Amino acid sequence: DPKPIEGDWNGAGCHTNVSTQAMREEGGMEHIIAAIEKMEAKHMEHIKAYDPSGGIDNARRLTGGHETASINEFSYGVAHRGASIRIPRSVEKDGYGYFEDRRPSSNCDPYTVTNRIIKTIFVETWKQ
Repeated sequence: DPKPIEGDWNGAGCHTNVSTQAMREEGGMEHIIAAIEKMEAKHMEHIKAYDPSGGIDNARRLTGGHETASINEFSYGVAHRGASIRIPRSVEKDGYGYFEDRRPSSNCDPYTVTNRIIKTIFVETWKQ
């Protein structure tokens, strides 16, 4: 349970770092932004996959307060701990690296999270 005790606190997440070889090479920021934009288009599908209750557990955690994004709105930003997806400041500076999906809950299935990310970034793109 990502928030086993009710109250005014952020709960626990399973922040997931994401990168591909292209993201980690010179000019990688372009690939990072492209992947994030694909994830934005599938926001609610990700929310449903990111906790075993189809998003119900995360609804108590992703409130928009306490360095969490709102479960109902997708956002991303550099060094923004209150965004759905955070791009580290060092990645912006270097122009390549990785991004952090801050939406998965602490009780997520990491294989389901990885599957959803891969399907969004790669597989569903191939089908188009």
